[in-house]
Amino acid sequence: MSETNAAAEVAAPHRYTAALAADIEARWQDFWDANGTYEASNPSGDLAGDPEAAARPKKFVMDMFPYPSGAGLHVGHPLGYIATDVYARYHRMTGHNVLHTLGFDAFGLPAEQYAVQTGTHPRVSTEANIDNMRRQLRRLGLGHDRRRSFATIEPEYYKWTQWIFLQIFNSWYDPEAKRARPIDTLVEQFASGERTTPDGRPWAELTEAERADLLGQYRLAYASDAPVNWCPGLGTVLANEEVTADGRSERGNFPVFKAKLRQWNMRITAYGDRLLEDLEALDWPEAIKLQQRNWIGRSEGARVDFPVAGHSDAKITVFTTRQDTLFGATYMVLAPEHDVVDAIVPAAWPEGTHDVWTGGHATPAQAVDAYRKQAAAKSDVERQAEVKEKTGVFTGAYAVNPVSGEQVPVFIADYVLMGYGTGAIMAVPAHDSRDFAFARTFELPMRCVVQPSDDRGTDPSTWDDAFASYDAEIVNSAGEGITLDGLGVVEAKARITEWLEARSIGEGTVNYRLRDWLFSRQRYWGEPFPIVYDEDGVAHALPESMLPLELPEVEDYSPRTFDPDDADTSPETPLSRNEDWVNVVLDLGDGRGPRPYRRETNTMPQWAGSCWYELRYLDPHNENRLVDPDIERFWMGPAQDRPHGGVDLYVGGAEHAVLHLLYARFWSKVLFDLGHISSAEPFHKLYNQGMIQAYVYRDRRGIAVPAAEVEERDGAYWYQGEKVTRQLGKMGKSLKNAVTPDEICADYGADTLRLYEMAMGPLDVSRPWDTRAVVGQYRLLQRLWRNVVDEATGEVTVVGTEPDEATLRALHKAIDGVRQDMEGLRFNTAIAKITELNNHVTKVREVPRSVAEGLVLLIAPLAPHIAEELWRKLGHSTSVVHVPFPVADPAYVVDETVTCVVQVKGKVKARLEVAPSVSDEELEALALGDPAVVAALNGAGIRKVIVRAPKLVNIVPA
Repeated sequence: MSETNAAAEVAAPHRYTAALAADIEARWQDFWDANGTYEASNPSGDLAGDPEAAARPKKFVMDMFPYPSGAGLHVGHPLGYIATDVYARYHRMTGHNVLHTLGFDAFGLPAEQYAVQTGTHPRVSTEANIDNMRRQLRRLGLGHDRRRSFATIEPEYYKWTQWIFLQIFNSWYDPEAKRARPIDTLVEQFASGERTTPDGRPWAELTEAERADLLGQYRLAYASDAPVNWCPGLGTVLANEEVTADGRSERGNFPVFKAKLRQWNMRITAYGDRLLEDLEALDWPEAIKLQQRNWIGRSEGARVDFPVAGHSDAKITVFTTRQDTLFGATYMVLAPEHDVVDAIVPAAWPEGTHDVWTGGHATPAQAVDAYRKQAAAKSDVERQAEVKEKTGVFTGAYAVNPVSGEQVPVFIADYVLMGYGTGAIMAVPAHDSRDFAFARTFELPMRCVVQPSDDRGTDPSTWDDAFASYDAEIVNSAGEGITLDGLGVVEAKARITEWLEARSIGEGTVNYRLRDWLFSRQRYWGEPFPIVYDEDGVAHALPESMLPLELPEVEDYSPRTFDPDDADTSPETPLSRNEDWVNVVLDLGDGRGPRPYRRETNTMPQWAGSCWYELRYLDPHNENRLVDPDIERFWMGPAQDRPHGGVDLYVGGAEHAVLHLLYARFWSKVLFDLGHISSAEPFHKLYNQGMIQAYVYRDRRGIAVPAAEVEERDGAYWYQGEKVTRQLGKMGKSLKNAVTPDEICADYGADTLRLYEMAMGPLDVSRPWDTRAVVGQYRLLQRLWRNVVDEATGEVTVVGTEPDEATLRALHKAIDGVRQDMEGLRFNTAIAKITELNNHVTKVREVPRSVAEGLVLLIAPLAPHIAEELWRKLGHSTSVVHVPFPVADPAYVVDETVTCVVQVKGKVKARLEVAPSVSDEELEALALGDPAVVAALNGAGIRKVIVRAPKLVNIVPA
């Protein structure tokens, strides 16, 4: 401490300092915990508490689930948490019963990797991280209902994650009812003959395995052999979002290959239409809605069957949105992974095969095998990237165009994905740029079937690129029993679809870009699947009485890893090595008695726990059901302004725009369909906060250096005598620019940190951190303190006199503005208005008690600790948390006068102070009588006077 500061503290022992802030904050945090200040009352159940509170209008405010990192929080992390806390505090003060709490999304790869490296059980490290994060968040004064907090790794929580999985597993989507129904209803349809089995046999004649396979084609959770992202270097399958654009793992940067493995999937595609339709009623940023629409990717078209020449039992089904161009299909392309490829590849190349089609291989099988390996090394993003030269290879097979009878060659190429449509396309090179490029490379024919609107003619061999249009005439498209010539695209699509359906070789259909959700991970640290397999490999659900199925102890937490470049490997999970846990004898209560079973050894992905956590916040200690229906309906049920129900405010980063939000919406809809909840949507209002950024300093090698040790001299930046570069970027430990909230709290106090983060700019905009600027909010709080407390004596200095009119106007204008800003999450402008009022009060010789109390209440949601302390010093015995927020008197909000600009010939000649209610006639008379205006007119006549009361008069001389 400097001598100057030491002297100041002696002269002002009751000054608001970091030490005093720390004392105040610790005392009030203990008070809040001891008195359950932030406990939200349920209408029923074990958190029913206060009936009066439950009768108030509710407000459910949520943050996106944090992951408890070992590095702890830096100042960028709490931005959203502070914002929701301010919003929640404001609504408590406006009479709402507010539910605001925070849990932890604690399963996942980081803890497992730490366990692999150190031998520490993931639970031990994760719980230590949670304890540290809870400590840091408590220090910020966040008003969470701590009774409702939990972590996804708690068996009491993941019991219900497993239970929800079983609800999905035991359900199917009824397209006629447009909702999920219990799988038993489907079994009844098969058993009664209402629905026939694929081969026509009665249900009773099917074996148990055959029944299981058939039901698996309908279940919303099902296991299948699916193409997956296999990463040998990590020893696990990755979701698409865990693979970088260059086909490597996000963690570890290992190569990722396409492989086919038996995995659990969620049939989210069944909900494509509802996921799209219900977006419209949600109060979400339009950019997020657009991303969801694009991800779902709904398109209308037709499925068309192409027979394979020489294979009576083989056909290739394509989905196309341009069935009107069928006559222009001159070849076909399959994804390299397509099931039909192996069945149609001949032993030798057909006579007349072009050399360019073979890839230089002696047989089709060799060509296909080599190309598959090449394609497996690419990510989906790479495969879809626009490149000048298309790659592929001829399979040696020909398909038959169903409208013309023409045989067309069948290729495999990496630009066709199994993840979209059927994994097969009919190529119409004259009218699709990718097909055009492929046809040019492989010297394939092109046929014009859509009349170009320009002067290029109808010979595609002379074109530079394809002609693609939805507003053109169909040509060269006549065959047996059908002609499309002369029709527009829309009419042609309808006619050809009708023709295909009449011959049972196609049908109009809707397709989605959205793929079923891969739900398996070859990991230890995740929720075990509540599934066991019998000796025939049939999957059986564990009865609810056996939940939770807890993770067993294992000696080795890591999946088996392989040579990163060896694609010919397959997963070995940590759980599979625990034979005593995997192989069990169980009585599943199905009347068969004890039988041997094998447990599922994959675990659920980290997404599982965050798909439904909003529901557990409502009723966190219910041991008998997912959530009490009355409690769920109270907090999340539909209302006039929320037709699908959901959380009132959900705040988090835009990086979760698609996957987390889409998955959570899917789970909500299934639970809604099955009658477990009343809300068809989890989150009614979504708000994306921006990011707090920080400067990254790098030396000449490009290595980040400690930002705190960098000096600025003459506009340049120096570290240990070496010049370094500066760039704005993320904040993080690896970039050596992280600032912890603990540091700021120690130097200034938590209230200052809260104010600074909220004052930095609009909440939804990213902004740079500047520790030097924090002092501005610190001084605001010091001035506020001085307006109430004598720094020398510690006595309250407010007086009981009424404020003057100017102060009343300043107070009520601030109240009105802050209320509007709080509702709109514009906390930066709310702070600006509070600062303006505080500065006004600073100039008042004696501060009236009513003004001081209003100022304290205005800042209470933003700086709750100092507000509590000042409220108590002002003589109140209750917490400020539930004191009504001030209401502005309209009479003092409206300006007493406004400034009217008077123009002559468009130039300002005078400014008049007038009443806001002044009439046009009064304002015109005042303007024409003003000496400056009279002088400007200089006796000239007046042609026109334009009056826009109360702010403008424009005089046009004759």
